[in-house]
Amino acid sequence: MAKRQELEQTSFLYGGNGSFIEELYGRYLTDPTSIDPSWRSYFDDLGAETSALYRQAKAALAPRAVAPRTYGVPANLDHPSLDDPATRALIHDHLRVIMLIRAYRVRGHLQADLDPLGLSRRAQHAELDPKTYGFTEADLDRTFFLGMVLGREQATLREILEILRRTYAGKIGIEFLHIQDPEQKAWIQERIEAPGGILDGSPVDRRELLEQLTVAEGFEQFLHVKFPGTKRFGLDGGEATIPALEAIIRTSAQLGVEEIVLGMPHRGRLNVLANVMGKPYTAIFSEFQGQPAIDEVLGSGDVKYHLGTSTDRLFEEGRSVHLSLTPNPSHLEAVDPVVIGKVRAKQRLIGDTERSRVMGILMHGDAAFAGQGVVHECLEMSELKGFRTGGTIHLIINNQIGFTTSPAYARTSPYPSDVARGIQAPIFHVNGDDPVAVCQVAHLAAEFRQKFKKDVVIDLWCYRRHGHNEGDEPAFTQPLMYRSIATHPTTRQIFARQLEEEQVVAADEAQAILETFQKQLEGAHEAARTYKSNKADWLEGAWKGLRKAPEAYERGKTGVPVDRLRDLGLRFTGLPETLNVHPRLNRVIGARRKAIESGHGIDWATAEHLAFASLLVEGFPVRLSGQDVGRGTFSQRHAAIYDQTSEERYVPLDNLQPDQARFEVVDSFLSEEGVLGFEYGYSLSDPNCLTLWEAQFGDFANGAQVYFDQFIASAESKWLRMSGLVVMLPHGMEGQGPEHSSARLERFLQLFAEDNMQVVNVTTPANHFHVLRRQLCRDFRKPLVLMGPKSLLRHKRCVSTLEDMGQNTTFHRVMYDRPPSEVDQAVERVVLCSGKVYYDLEAQREELGLTDKVALVRLEQLAPFPEDAVLRELSRYPTSAKFVWCQEESRNMGAWFFVMPRIENLMESLGVPQRRLAYAGRKPSASPATGSLSQHEREQKALVSEALLG
Repeated sequence: MAKRQELEQTSFLYGGNGSFIEELYGRYLTDPTSIDPSWRSYFDDLGAETSALYRQAKAALAPRAVAPRTYGVPANLDHPSLDDPATRALIHDHLRVIMLIRAYRVRGHLQADLDPLGLSRRAQHAELDPKTYGFTEADLDRTFFLGMVLGREQATLREILEILRRTYAGKIGIEFLHIQDPEQKAWIQERIEAPGGILDGSPVDRRELLEQLTVAEGFEQFLHVKFPGTKRFGLDGGEATIPALEAIIRTSAQLGVEEIVLGMPHRGRLNVLANVMGKPYTAIFSEFQGQPAIDEVLGSGDVKYHLGTSTDRLFEEGRSVHLSLTPNPSHLEAVDPVVIGKVRAKQRLIGDTERSRVMGILMHGDAAFAGQGVVHECLEMSELKGFRTGGTIHLIINNQIGFTTSPAYARTSPYPSDVARGIQAPIFHVNGDDPVAVCQVAHLAAEFRQKFKKDVVIDLWCYRRHGHNEGDEPAFTQPLMYRSIATHPTTRQIFARQLEEEQVVAADEAQAILETFQKQLEGAHEAARTYKSNKADWLEGAWKGLRKAPEAYERGKTGVPVDRLRDLGLRFTGLPETLNVHPRLNRVIGARRKAIESGHGIDWATAEHLAFASLLVEGFPVRLSGQDVGRGTFSQRHAAIYDQTSEERYVPLDNLQPDQARFEVVDSFLSEEGVLGFEYGYSLSDPNCLTLWEAQFGDFANGAQVYFDQFIASAESKWLRMSGLVVMLPHGMEGQGPEHSSARLERFLQLFAEDNMQVVNVTTPANHFHVLRRQLCRDFRKPLVLMGPKSLLRHKRCVSTLEDMGQNTTFHRVMYDRPPSEVDQAVERVVLCSGKVYYDLEAQREELGLTDKVALVRLEQLAPFPEDAVLRELSRYPTSAKFVWCQEESRNMGAWFFVMPRIENLMESLGVPQRRLAYAGRKPSASPATGSLSQHEREQKALVSEALLG
């Protein structure tokens, strides 16, 4: 009581402050800049409708017209004088009502009945208590003029409170006033407050809703009985997820969506596969009995609750929606950017420039949504040029627990959804035990996404009936929660009882529906014993015409006629005269043009441009993203040129010819994990686009390691999902310290197996040209990890000719320093290497006069290891020669442990008496490189000398 009295006395809305507030608001309406910014911000939140209502009240209210117990507004009175105290008091009374309404719009969710278990109920919030505003019990039956606020001309304070509590503090809690766009706020407000809005609209088909809950619950219970103790990560306690998804999908279909890409964690996946995606129950039961999910598993496969699928759903009025559920690993939220990237690519493929025909739905756990940084990265991507997809619908399955971690330990913010406030996404909290409210919210979210093309979040409060997995004991750590869950009826039971009481269904009819469904599952379970899995669908749709990679190496036709290359080069170096180019850049472009005209001195960036340009005119789109890729980290690329006067952006490669494919170069925001995941997803949807991600420095890829481990290296083996993604990682020891030296080549080589990807470390612009074109000039796709150069970008020796890229040329997996000749028999030392160190070896060999005695063999491709090509090169030299592997990386890094056993096997097959391949390089180290330039130079000189002289 004392606290309440203190609030009443200190609240600026209370008692004697009334006249001050009214006067301050009047000044705000006349000139917002005339009052303190903090007050201006507060009054801004009241919105245009409040100011209109205030003006109407001032114009209409008159003291002599006011009855003792009413605040009604007679329409035929003269304008009152604001000097009259009674008039000012009336206006202030209305202003207090407006403040109360605003408080519910902002804070109502704090009082909403969201927790099905009733464990998270909060005390009455002071700002939602009429007493805080000076209202008494007697005021509850007074009538206030509203001017169509809350869809009413006028209402008693009691009626106003009933509307506010039902709208903002019932089974639904809404956060939307953090949104700065007035149109978006007004739309949400109208949809939830106005009569006939989403909460008062046409009733949900509750009988159909009961059936959806029945299949959701019945499926989980059946698995629990038939396969006890087996991990399934069931949806028990969150069954309202299924009607929520159904409502989103159906509403989206009605609003023009033709394709939806879904991503979700493992919890509830089997239920979604069965009851949303339409995967046969028989197929799922067959997998539980140990049969493979598909009949073409090429490698390891994956567990049931990681697999994806696709299907077509047909709804009313003939509307069809294609659904695809993206497979994912147990790394929670890692699939999020993959889904968004897939959506973006699909939108481009069908010309969905409005981003209204393809959309993404992402499902999350509450702990993961709050805890995983990639969630924030995806949210920040949502409206960035080059990444926007027109909004994603996020559905948080809020179990109010992590594995064993309670919310108090899982996040600092009140809700798991709070991270989405940063991008001004509306957030709809809803009680999962009220399936009607869940469907209303799902419908509203889908409408908002389609209208405003923005992310929207549904926070579905539910619970997890069993432990983290079905064999886990959750009461070890949450005894009170699980004591409550043990006696809590299921969502279906609660809803069925409600429908029976309302006579929507007959007594025991709900139980009959459940029993009928259980019989259906029994039949599917029996049929699963003889079920034959379907043919894999991995090379259909956009992938039609491609095939599984052959065992034998195929070069692909990567060469391009020199005349065409020269023509393309002249086009992308021929800038518009109206473009005001930076003088230094003008010289760079001029030098490129001269190299193109002469056909000699083609540097790295020019060769890359030629690769891109040739693909573009052949009809292959190219998408390159990463931090600062337009200019290039080392100011080498300049794929985007900025006018020095207007900052207008000109992209030469997007202006080659009218019928070319699209070239998209995107300077990404400062993210590795989210952006790499996005580009990987993009490559899954569009195999005929050269999709590239470039790290600013190669070691920055560390921040995205999960995508290399769990997607790029293993997706084809686990999920039969190919990718042609190119990852470019600047790599090389140049005295720039530990963080700007190594792209961790050894990690990618360790990931290589079963022909899963390509790892290259090319040393010439021409080979760079060919390896990029090779990605699309073969009828299969493999990820390409490309160790890119830094100093070689401008190295005098690192140049090529147009002839090196001509019609009959190709990518060289192994390069020699001179053609075969009789001089080969005089070689005393064969040094094998990869990457930039070749040029150091070459220069020192010439300085020492060892050209005839030392042969240099470059491995341009490390994986798949080019055994046949290396064998040919080694066979040129006497078996008595000394064979050495030279690398500039530390011994425990680089390619040493990958190439050493392979080269030694070849030496043995050639009869070389030297049993072990010699090593020349840095000693093992914990850090990739020294931070001292002088020490680096000493180490580099020593390893080169050791390689050449021993």
